[in-house]
Amino acid sequence: MLDIVALVITLTALFSYLNYRYVGLPTTIGVMVIALALSLAMLGAHHLGWVYPERLAREVLGRIDFEEVLLQGMLSFLLFAGALHVNLDDLARQKWVIIVLATAGVVTSTFLVGGLAWWLFGVLGLDLPLIWCLLFGALISPTDPIAVLGLLKTAGVPRTLETKITGESLFNDGIAVVVFLVLLGIAAGGHEVSAGGVALLLAEEALGGILFGLAIGYAAYSLLRRVDDYRVEVLITLALVMGGYALASEIHVSGPLAMVVAGLLIGNHGRLFGMSDHTREHLDTFWELIDEVLNATLFVLIGLELIVLNLRGEYLVAGLAAIPAVLLARLVSVGLPIGLMRGARTFSPNVVRVMTWGGLRGGISVAMALALPPGAVRDALLTITYVVVVFSIVVQGLTIEWVAKTGTGGGAPGA
Repeated sequence: MLDIVALVITLTALFSYLNYRYVGLPTTIGVMVIALALSLAMLGAHHLGWVYPERLAREVLGRIDFEEVLLQGMLSFLLFAGALHVNLDDLARQKWVIIVLATAGVVTSTFLVGGLAWWLFGVLGLDLPLIWCLLFGALISPTDPIAVLGLLKTAGVPRTLETKITGESLFNDGIAVVVFLVLLGIAAGGHEVSAGGVALLLAEEALGGILFGLAIGYAAYSLLRRVDDYRVEVLITLALVMGGYALASEIHVSGPLAMVVAGLLIGNHGRLFGMSDHTREHLDTFWELIDEVLNATLFVLIGLELIVLNLRGEYLVAGLAAIPAVLLARLVSVGLPIGLMRGARTFSPNVVRVMTWGGLRGGISVAMALALPPGAVRDALLTITYVVVVFSIVVQGLTIEWVAKTGTGGGAPGA
């Protein structure tokens, strides 16, 4: 495992250097594009008879459990680091928009994507049962906080609009996991679903995660305010993230939501009342570095995952066909609730367009696809998901700044 970690970190450093010197893209996108290019080169070399590089890459990647690495490793650090710098007052002002988009928006998108995918795949001759298409809708509908937070920093999005997109991406994991687990139970085992069962699962995952995050966040804050040594305080936040996420998994509450809530509490209340300026500077530097390194590493892994996919032609075509379906579902799931709320609050005229294009998908969708039971359906949905994610990160990620500037005219106050 140490050798694999060393190899991945080395590749990430090399790709970051190449991107900085020669490519010039945002770091996360640049390293993923270079990793994709390397993956394609190895696949091409395999077809030309030079099989060793591709075989070695498959062997190494086969020893990396992407789902485990992301969901049980990187995600806790990335979510906490992202939430640490979100202004709670800004978030509170946009709370109803965020709540609606992170709940009803995800459910609406799930069923829209699932229905459209079922029809499209059937037209293309890829006959997947409706329940599995709905499962694809569930895993592709939530926007990825890692992708969103990494790219909004330099996208020039108005602050109020950035808060909406960021808040939605941070909080939609809870409802997405519940929908995914319910549909997976139906698809894999034919489990009957009751309203009470869904409500209990939602309470355990979402509400439980929020309450647990508040509890551990307050416990860490109580420790932080009693010391004035940045080394000790950084260690406390590390323990909060690692120990808190592990405990959340053990008691079956949403670890991602717990990390978001704890990060918001420490980043706002803790920074204001529990830290000196000296500690705050060191803490910010530490978590910004963690965020940048893990983000780059994750996107390298996403690019390299291409090697282990089943790249059948019909899967790739279905993935390309799914892109407009996912965007259309995003447009409806954002536009409908915002349209209904326009009577109660002011929005900029083009907020729907910017939020539709800025709803990026990323590693979380790939990890959820990898959690599907092994088989032909999983192979198909994994490849389709990968195509949508790559398009989202590269195309939407590189053009979101342009869309934001043309869509908001510099950012109306009501955005």
